[in-house]
Amino acid sequence: MTKHILWTSEEITAATGGKATHPFTATGVSIDTRTLKRGDVYLALKGDALDGHDYVEAAFKAGAAGAIVKKGFAAKPDMPLVVVEDTMQALEKLGIASRARTKAKIIAVTGSAGKTGTKEMLAIVFAALGKTHASKKSFNNHWGVPLSLASMPKEAVYGIFELGMNHAGELTKLTEQVKPHIAIITTVEPVHIEFFKNAEAIADAKAEIFLGMDKDGIAVLNIDNPHFARLKGHAEKRGITKIFSFGEEDHAQSRLIDCALHADSTKITADILGERVKYKLSIPGKHIALNSLGALTVVKALGGNLNIAVDALKNSEPVEGRGNRIVITMTEGQPPFTIINESYNANPASMLAAFGVFAMAEPVPGGRRIAVLGDMLELGKDGPLLHAALANPLLHAKADLVFCCGPQMDALYQTLPEDWRGEHTNNSQQLAALVTAAVRPGDIILIKGSAGSKMSYIVHALQSLALPQTKTKETLNAV
Repeated sequence: MTKHILWTSEEITAATGGKATHPFTATGVSIDTRTLKRGDVYLALKGDALDGHDYVEAAFKAGAAGAIVKKGFAAKPDMPLVVVEDTMQALEKLGIASRARTKAKIIAVTGSAGKTGTKEMLAIVFAALGKTHASKKSFNNHWGVPLSLASMPKEAVYGIFELGMNHAGELTKLTEQVKPHIAIITTVEPVHIEFFKNAEAIADAKAEIFLGMDKDGIAVLNIDNPHFARLKGHAEKRGITKIFSFGEEDHAQSRLIDCALHADSTKITADILGERVKYKLSIPGKHIALNSLGALTVVKALGGNLNIAVDALKNSEPVEGRGNRIVITMTEGQPPFTIINESYNANPASMLAAFGVFAMAEPVPGGRRIAVLGDMLELGKDGPLLHAALANPLLHAKADLVFCCGPQMDALYQTLPEDWRGEHTNNSQQLAALVTAAVRPGDIILIKGSAGSKMSYIVHALQSLALPQTKTKETLNAV
């Protein structure tokens, strides 16, 4: 299959103000030689620990068509380069140029929880309606957003971008680059509260997404969230008049009518802006059902075919580390154990959502529900209290055994009854050996924590227990 040219060296120089050493054409943009595809232009960023300029030669060996480097880089004479003053600024300028040239409808997603899962649902439904470009993984920060913009094909009909933040002011810069036609805020919760005065301040920061929109823009908001009116007010202040609500409330414009929850799926009946639909998701969880309403509201608000979108939703799958299920046979002739992999991130709201799905996952006879929980970070002075408060929800989730990782999780561990306690350690590498020693056939193991807790280390340790050729993956929820 022939790849379309994404950038020429002339277009890159025009966008960035740089100078080209040799002409070239690129079919993609990469900042990582490990994932670089042949034909990409490699952009050398300098991070806290690594400098991308040290990997330029490796990029060309991997098939890079060219590279964007800073002035003073010691290049080989035959290297096709664009030389710029600052490569991070060049990335931003390239993203802005991509946004300026596109005719695509641009959708932006933010929220304290559910934004990646919602972005993935939007990508699936809009791909059924036209050529769609979407942010990869959780590329939602100061480099992920411009990289996603710069990678958008010229012929895209829809562009979907996830925007994240943990400080006030961060979304402003991102939304001014993306300039969305429509923005959806999934929810506002006390996440990153360490950096905010209160939850209202978080809502204000999330509402920055409207600053990149004009008065013809569309806002899609969760009416069940206590900050709905505040967010709506911010949109109206921006001059946005097309504001659509979704949720369970009777007066929601897109309303959840019925939601049948099962361990591996959810059946939904909903009214989407006056159109009644029924559909099934292969991802369980009421929070997922509600996020799907938000995604379908975006489709209807942009004039898309709702029936096509609903049919496409059956292909939704969770992002790795956000609820995917991993089934592992460790002993021949014995039932497998199951990992619910929520290792990518955590906050109080997403913990409760994960516990709800955990409770529906039924172990085989002799199996147990085991929760392996890492610190929820950036919760400020209330961190220990918020960790300890997980004890009762774990009781309702019917957990049999709880392992805790990190200094903050000690507050939960000390709250638990003695017979619930597995072990507590301060890091995931120490805990991994204890969890792998404790697991047995038939168990269901929920692994969840903030990314900084490195709970994925425990996931990988458990995967190493698999008999050869026995590991399979299923899907669960994406929080």
